[in-house]
Amino acid sequence: MQSLIIRQENQADYEAVYDINKLAFQREEEAQLVDKLRNSGAFIPELSLVALLDGQPAGYILFTAVQLDNVAAQHIKVIGLAPVAVLPSEQNKGIGGALIRKGLEIATQLGYEAAIVLGHENYYPVFGFEPAEKWGVKLSIDVPSPNFMALELKPGALRNAAGIARYAPEFGII
Repeated sequence: MQSLIIRQENQADYEAVYDINKLAFQREEEAQLVDKLRNSGAFIPELSLVALLDGQPAGYILFTAVQLDNVAAQHIKVIGLAPVAVLPSEQNKGIGGALIRKGLEIATQLGYEAAIVLGHENYYPVFGFEPAEKWGVKLSIDVPSPNFMALELKPGALRNAAGIARYAPEFGII
C-alpha cells in the first residue's frame, strides 16, 4: 500500500508542482497561474498543499483569498479553490479528494468561513459544495450555475453574502 502525506508546499516543490499542473491539465496555463499567485496578495501559504505519494509529489491544491463585493459581506473570510491537480498516472486514487478535504480542514482551522469553486457539478458536491446561487453569490462572468459552487465552513457565513465573488486579478476574471 502506498503512503500519502499532505503537507504545505515549500520552495523546493515549485518545479514538481509546475509539472503536476502542466501534466494534469495538459497545458501550462494553470502551472503559470500558480507561479503568479504565489507572488500575489491573495496567496495563503498554509493553503498551498502538496500530496506526496511514497515521498514523491503527486498532487497539488491551492486556495486563495476571494473578496465579496457586497459591503455587508466584505468581512467574510472566503477562499477560492483553484487549482487542484494530480499526476495523470495517479488520478482516480483519491489523492485529489484527500487534498480537498485537508485544505478545507486547514482553512477552517485558520478561520476561513466559506469556500468557492468553479468546477465539475458532480464532483465538488461530494465535499459539501452547493450551487453558490443558493446564497446569491455569482461571478462577474457567465458560467453555468451548477458549476459555480460554495461551501460554508462556518454555518450561516454566507447568509448575507449575495453579490459578486472576486478572485485575485491573476485569474484574469474581471
